Amino acid sequence: MKIVIFALLLALGLGLKAQHTNILISDVPSPEIPYDSPEEPSIAINPANPDHMIAGANLNHIYVTFNGGVTWSQSFLSSASHGVWGDPCLAFDNFGHVYYLHLANPPAGMGEWIDRIVCQRSDDGGLTWNDGSAIGINGIKAQDKQWVTIDPSSGTLYVTWTQFDNYGSSSTLDSSAIMFSKSTDFGVTWSTALRISHFAGNCIDDDDTPEGAMPALGASGDIFVTWSFNNKLWMNKSSDGGITWLPQETLIGTQPGGWAYDIPGLSRCNGLPVLYSDMGNSSWHGNLYLNWSDQRNGTTDTDVWFKRSTDNGLTWSPDLRVNNDAPGKHQFMSWMAVDQITGFIWIVYYDRRDYTLNYTDVYLAVSRDGGLNFTEFKISETAFNPYPSVFFGDYTNISAHNNIIRPIWARQHMGELSIYTAMVDTIVSAPAINLIPFAEMDPGYPNPFDEQAYFTVKLHQSGKLNIDVLDYRGIVVQTIVKEETYPAGKYIFHFQPNNSSIASGVYMVRMRTEDKVICRKIVYKK
Repeated sequence: MKIVIFALLLALGLGLKAQHTNILISDVPSPEIPYDSPEEPSIAINPANPDHMIAGANLNHIYVTFNGGVTWSQSFLSSASHGVWGDPCLAFDNFGHVYYLHLANPPAGMGEWIDRIVCQRSDDGGLTWNDGSAIGINGIKAQDKQWVTIDPSSGTLYVTWTQFDNYGSSSTLDSSAIMFSKSTDFGVTWSTALRISHFAGNCIDDDDTPEGAMPALGASGDIFVTWSFNNKLWMNKSSDGGITWLPQETLIGTQPGGWAYDIPGLSRCNGLPVLYSDMGNSSWHGNLYLNWSDQRNGTTDTDVWFKRSTDNGLTWSPDLRVNNDAPGKHQFMSWMAVDQITGFIWIVYYDRRDYTLNYTDVYLAVSRDGGLNFTEFKISETAFNPYPSVFFGDYTNISAHNNIIRPIWARQHMGELSIYTAMVDTIVSAPAINLIPFAEMDPGYPNPFDEQAYFTVKLHQSGKLNIDVLDYRGIVVQTIVKEETYPAGKYIFHFQPNNSSIASGVYMVRMRTEDKVICRKIVYKK
């Protein structure tokens, strides 16, 4: 990844100041809501091939990259049976699948608006998707704000969300609750939805509605779910794969002012909690982490907060303020990721510390000590000034894997919406020793190809090369060069599929030097 970013910096003339280059993913709206999209993004890194990432945004956007986020393709998700109505949630499993969970808008005669959660699966890295499966249909009750976690060993999907008797109703006869379901067959079928919150809320979709249910799988196999309700943070737990739960949720913290709060320039905003666990092999294996934002210090001072549990959710640390600026400014709409390789914790959020008006930056905070301390830094290259007349979405998102970090956010400047990411790789963030790249590789030609494709490689000094061809799962399907030493110079290599089992599709040509990696996407059409 390092050389790709250096080459990009040189091409743009940005020099060393742009350590976290901002990438415009898209500013193309959904045909269904052309004035209020894209926004509310989600992103996931493929752990088998971190150069492969999937993102989504309201209403039905799909974005795919095979070069670590430098360039993205765009398409629109559809489902003939269920429809698509936003709240995107993207996740990879370890079995070659990627999932896109969202709300429903079924065709006339096939159901009601948001009467189910929908799970669509792709088996080719996000290029095509199945029609999807329905989760939690319960008459005309509304199913909203879902999230998923996936067991890395079995591939079991665990999904939680809020059910409304009658969405938007102020009647005391209508209530809301947190629901749970799971799939053990890669999203084909789902268990009967189970209510896991004892305390019922209203249906107004505000602080007195239980919202933001997020599942996390603990290191010992327990399932934890947290949410916000009535100015408090709650948790329930299952130790048998979601069959049974604690009879009553546990109070684990407070959220003064509630999860719904006002931010100038936005039509609405929230600080819903985000839950993750460290399931890797770091020094903090087994820890649970919770992140949210609130206005405990006043309506003109929104802050980002964090707490952790080191005993499987029995006790939680005091609240830690993540942003370290002076009081009186807004930091809001945060999201968290835990790098399961390093154990580092990453939190992205909007930030207005440098302005008196509504101009907004994007910041990233990282903890490298299990959540005891955070270091924060600005990652947006320019601020934006949002208009409240344009819907901004309800969340940001971030994914992290083995020191590759991809935050994703909506930018709404003077009514124009767009989706951005930043190239945050810790190896790139280190001081550069030499701006001249060790090696370069062109994009490949022809592309698409039907017989063979050629790649020009320039080496600025001698060294060992490895060139492999990977499928969308990150599996090597053919080796072009293996541990061969080349002097400085220009070389042309070719990829000619040597196996009839190599099917038409998208492949990644990966060149590895002794300390750098370059990837190029190529399309093979038989």
